[in-house]
Amino acid sequence: MTKIDFNDYMNQPNMKPIQVMNEKGEIVNQDLFPDLTDDQLVDLFKKMLWERILNERSTKLNRQGRLGFYAPTAGEEASEMGSSYAMEKEDFLLPAYRDIPQLIQHGFPLDRAFLWSIGHYMGGQIPDDVQATTPQIVVASATVQTAGVALGLKKKKSPTVAYTYTGDGGTSEGDFYEGINFAGEFKVPALFFVQNNGYAISVPRRKQTAAQTLAQKGVAVGIPGIQVDGMDALAVYTVAKAAREWAVAGNGPVLIETLTYRYGPHTLSGDDPKRYRTADEEEEWRKKDPLIRFRTYLDHKGLWNEDMEKNWEEAVNKEIDAAMEKAESAPQQKVSDFYKLSYSEIPESIQAKIDECEKEGK
Repeated sequence: MTKIDFNDYMNQPNMKPIQVMNEKGEIVNQDLFPDLTDDQLVDLFKKMLWERILNERSTKLNRQGRLGFYAPTAGEEASEMGSSYAMEKEDFLLPAYRDIPQLIQHGFPLDRAFLWSIGHYMGGQIPDDVQATTPQIVVASATVQTAGVALGLKKKKSPTVAYTYTGDGGTSEGDFYEGINFAGEFKVPALFFVQNNGYAISVPRRKQTAAQTLAQKGVAVGIPGIQVDGMDALAVYTVAKAAREWAVAGNGPVLIETLTYRYGPHTLSGDDPKRYRTADEEEEWRKKDPLIRFRTYLDHKGLWNEDMEKNWEEAVNKEIDAAMEKAESAPQQKVSDFYKLSYSEIPESIQAKIDECEKEGK
């Protein structure tokens, strides 16, 4: 893979977004084609298809009342899977609420992801071998936390990075600037992904900031900011991989803006995108669908076919069924559980409350 020189992106905020594969599934920048084997290319596509299926099933489970909070990700598969595919197991992920697919791919059990959506305390229990935090609901707050985690990695001289995501609206939050400013000053190994999906809930990108790009916000804090076609998994992977190498080498953080689109609502809890988006706009973005272009590319190379897709869809649906069954068999939560889980050493007064709850079966 040709290494990207991020020095070129320190003070040139309006450079053309990086693209490797266009909407027709054609390779348009061979120099930046990632160093992935055919098997890895197929694996990356399977992860993207897995995410699309998970989105569809999660939406249905929510409508059935079996899942709670859910933020759709359809349309963002290249941005999310392409970026996370470049990360290592030892790297530290600080996800937001739309980043559940990346968290699962990083090792978080699918059944616990469902429990997190339901609001069960087990959904917040990260396994010891998974370097991650629970998904952050407060917009852009994980940016500050990522800067802190990355500083810790630097002090430990760890050859790893901390990475996080926010949407276009997150870049208008104070936490976002504070986080990237701190990260830039201390040159910590952090990657900040901004998934520019066009809307901060219902507020369009053009109405929330006068900046010509979101990537150029890195210029103000002295870190490289780069735009990439967020519907192109190969381009996203190439940029993320190069950015990780840059950060691990001690050069500091990188701000990566992926130009993508969410097909569904902001969340499934009341948002109606038809009130602020047009059908024509969505149709134009669907022509750039990340799955269609990648599938076309693999098909032309003889690496993918309908039978393979059908078999993979069946496998993913079985995985989801098993995970949901396990989540729904989790022990019912009690008030006493929350008291116990809130303290490492339980005060006498709290123990009295626990005893009272347990006596009443709560």
